[in-house]
Amino acid sequence: MRSAILSALTVSATAVSAVTYDYIVVGSGPGGGPLAADLSRAGYSTLLIEAGGDEGLNPTYDDIANFNEAANDEATRWDFWVKHSDDPVRDLKFKHNTWDTGAGTFYVGLDPPPGAKLLGIQYPRAGVLGGCAMHNGAVTTLPQDDDWNVIVNTTGDVSWEAGKMRRYLKEIERNDYLAAGNPAHGYDGWLSITAAPDVSWAKNDNLTGTKILKEVARLTGQDVSKVADLVSKDILEDVPNRDQVTSFYNMAQHSDSKGKRSSPNNYVRATLAEKKYPLTLKLHTLVTKVLFSNSTDGMAKAPPRAIGVEVMEGASLYRADPRSVPGGKGPVSQIFASKEVIVSGGAFNTPQILKLSGIGPRAELEKFGIPVIKDLPGVGERLADNYENSLLALANQTVDLPGLITMQFRTPSAVGKNRNFFTWCGNFIFQGFWPGFPGFAGPTQFTCAMLHIGPKSQSGSVRLRSADPRDVPDINFRFFEHGGAADLHEFVEAANLLRESWLAAGAPAAPFEELHPCPGRLAKGRAECSDAAQAEYFKTQVYSHHASSTAAIGGDNDPLAVLDSKFRVRGVNGLRVVDASAFPVVPGAFPVLPTMMISRKAAEDIIADAKKAAA
Repeated sequence: MRSAILSALTVSATAVSAVTYDYIVVGSGPGGGPLAADLSRAGYSTLLIEAGGDEGLNPTYDDIANFNEAANDEATRWDFWVKHSDDPVRDLKFKHNTWDTGAGTFYVGLDPPPGAKLLGIQYPRAGVLGGCAMHNGAVTTLPQDDDWNVIVNTTGDVSWEAGKMRRYLKEIERNDYLAAGNPAHGYDGWLSITAAPDVSWAKNDNLTGTKILKEVARLTGQDVSKVADLVSKDILEDVPNRDQVTSFYNMAQHSDSKGKRSSPNNYVRATLAEKKYPLTLKLHTLVTKVLFSNSTDGMAKAPPRAIGVEVMEGASLYRADPRSVPGGKGPVSQIFASKEVIVSGGAFNTPQILKLSGIGPRAELEKFGIPVIKDLPGVGERLADNYENSLLALANQTVDLPGLITMQFRTPSAVGKNRNFFTWCGNFIFQGFWPGFPGFAGPTQFTCAMLHIGPKSQSGSVRLRSADPRDVPDINFRFFEHGGAADLHEFVEAANLLRESWLAAGAPAAPFEELHPCPGRLAKGRAECSDAAQAEYFKTQVYSHHASSTAAIGGDNDPLAVLDSKFRVRGVNGLRVVDASAFPVVPGAFPVLPTMMISRKAAEDIIADAKKAAA
């Protein structure tokens, strides 16, 4: 049924007319795509604008196993070249810095050829219907309760309480790995979520992977006799004190039981295919700014109101697109919204669009000659992300592990009681992003990827390079600027714990030859380098791909708050932001599911306001 619906639907980028819609949604990713579908299903005429095309039927994107190929594909890839700090010397130590050789190729590494131009650290995003949910690994997790409750604590809006937010998971979820009727899950939503069905390997004590699994259990205080059950534990479970539990889990993904990606692309296309909802999709259309009307209310001047958007039509106009042509441009026109404009461009593009529209720090806007609609200093600030890195080794023989060892755990020095790391170990390699990633270390490669939950530093920024909407902004994460020593110490603790578990592999897989962070043969459970050396490695080699918080929700007393708790941009009317930039902190380990959850919450808020206004 799914294939029939999608194949019968033809979506094209027709010329934008001057028609007026109830709502305009800018960006079709995890925030904007579901929101546009929900608004139209509620009966409101909605225009969804996407700068990229549609690859929903392309196996590179549709088959979840091809996610690495999808993230490398020029058909959708937007290359953001970012900085990790204000120290260029430190950033040049990053082993996967990318350089333009001038010959149509990239050089990746520490010793570029003469004349090569430094591009920076690649941070690929997806310019395509469905956004980054179309090229990611589809890992599906929930934020910690504290990540929801911080909004309650700063705004007073109790609708964000963690216990209430699960409702939005249940509304969008079509659970495909648990028996129907589990009260923690939904079974009729648009988002398929599945998990590996066969974990029988964990019952075979002769497997090298099972030996490592049991040693990890012992080191983290789990019941070694129950590991075969723990590896299939529901990572989206709803239990008391969930965030304090160190445990193995399943690796849930937003895909179906046939290995097909489930994303906003499917939901938007299905909504269009039913042909009974007032949803219009415009592809290959770059939004250049939001339009405002300075209306008056009696004698007092009312706040500026968003009334539409200006767009430029054409493929590959944005210069993050590797297919972009220098000087390329398309026809410019305007489209209008009678109710609201919702910006859902993601943590990089949303603040850029807001600033180009006159919403942002006054000094920055005036620097580029952009008329100031509203001075909001927080736009583009507080950029945050999880820190990621890995232990990589070559085993003496391929590790016999048919699946993944997935675990969330707490290191001894973590602040508070919550777990602070997500790890997945197996016969793969993942070392961050560069053109052509993930690389290959050999048939015996073995990795424990580590993702740090709840980074203490939120000091990054997204700032304009020019007033040209086709230019890519200047992005600097400023990793470890605040609380860096503590974060690095936690990383070292996590690495030391996971490394020790590898000793249990035994011959013939052992001994392991570690490639990083501590090159050398692993023996006696000790790293071949000091904790200080490991910390320095992590400081220079961490990477990330879960950017958030550049247009964050905050309280009235927060000078850097961009949104109120209903996603409304402060100081103007008719404008909201619904994407990962709205989170005041990084939402847990992987932001894609929480972003789709707040998309449903935003639809509820917007529809409630529309009904109230019409009453």
